[in-house]
Amino acid sequence: MPLYHKLGKFPQKRHTIFKKDDGSLHYEQLFGTIGFDGMSSLLYHLHRPTQVKEVGKTLDIAPRAAVEYNIKSRLLKGFEIKPEDDYLQSRKTVLFNSDVHVGLAAPRKSVTDYFYKNTDADELLFVHRGSGTLKTFLGEIPFEYGDYLMIPRGMIYQIEFDTEDNRLLLTESYHPIYTPKRYRNWFGQHLEHSPFCERDFKLPQNLQTFDEKGEFLMKVKKQGQLHHLVYATHPFDVVGWDGYNFPYGFSIHNFEPITGRVHQPPPVHQTFETSAFVVCSFCPRLYDYHPQAIPAPYNHSNIDSDEVLYYVDGDFMSRKGIDEGYISLHPAGIPHGPHPGTYEASIGKSKTEELAVMIDTFKPLKLTQQAMDIDDGKYYQSWLE
Repeated sequence: MPLYHKLGKFPQKRHTIFKKDDGSLHYEQLFGTIGFDGMSSLLYHLHRPTQVKEVGKTLDIAPRAAVEYNIKSRLLKGFEIKPEDDYLQSRKTVLFNSDVHVGLAAPRKSVTDYFYKNTDADELLFVHRGSGTLKTFLGEIPFEYGDYLMIPRGMIYQIEFDTEDNRLLLTESYHPIYTPKRYRNWFGQHLEHSPFCERDFKLPQNLQTFDEKGEFLMKVKKQGQLHHLVYATHPFDVVGWDGYNFPYGFSIHNFEPITGRVHQPPPVHQTFETSAFVVCSFCPRLYDYHPQAIPAPYNHSNIDSDEVLYYVDGDFMSRKGIDEGYISLHPAGIPHGPHPGTYEASIGKSKTEELAVMIDTFKPLKLTQQAMDIDDGKYYQSWLE
């Protein structure tokens, strides 16, 4: 998302002297992507951001496949993931491949006694329940039900929840996450036919700067391992920054659905893209207005991708036996479509109130044991008449 933003104090010219009030220098850091070719921001610290006092224990948190080669359509009951106090411990990967990890979390407590950064992947958090504040070294983003939080890899953050009732859908991408390029002009501005625009993004605000020395625990995810490091200074010591690489929020409720006379294909719901998967938002919308339109989706074959649909709220008109927090997995190689009776029942309907997040991957997904523990075991037979 090529959008310029800035907070705090910084010099007029890059890579030049920027003094503190006492005459000593601030410390500049380039926070960049794709070598020196991708989007980046320039940060100015009170202390050197390189001061590591200790490297402690390492935990293996890489997901393990319980089902490596899946051909079954699956239905996972996401709210059966049990709440846990710690944010990181509550995160459970249920589906994964070498490009993306899809997980669920129900954290009860805010992150206050450590800092976290994922150096492996961009993180896209969808807030199904709860509200609070994402706190980073580039500022804060308040969030609530229905918000996506896009956190670039390497971003140091804590997360503060307002209550203990929180449910998150987690997408960890090993490829950069962008908004769809067909909705942007060659300058990067969102076009008139885009279902959202720059006004809809929640940008970092309220930059908090801490001038503290001591021992600050940093948990770093790298190569599927969680490393424990101790920093000598507070990680949130940035006095100012500007650039294009920063976290942002976007509410699914601000997605404006594209409709037509006949049923529109899933790409019209696309919200984010990578080179390996896409994320779509299915929102309340008017149905197709051709006098003989069938609003329910037609049967289609997943030849090239696995389809994951996370059900958030509302009436899912093409599915039976669906509740909030459920995840359906329709694997590549076999067709899927509306359940018996829903195709016919949709005729004449004028609108839908469904709310869901879809993730389509171009490589097959593996299932973890956590996924198998919440699988209903019979969804693949739900199309039988």
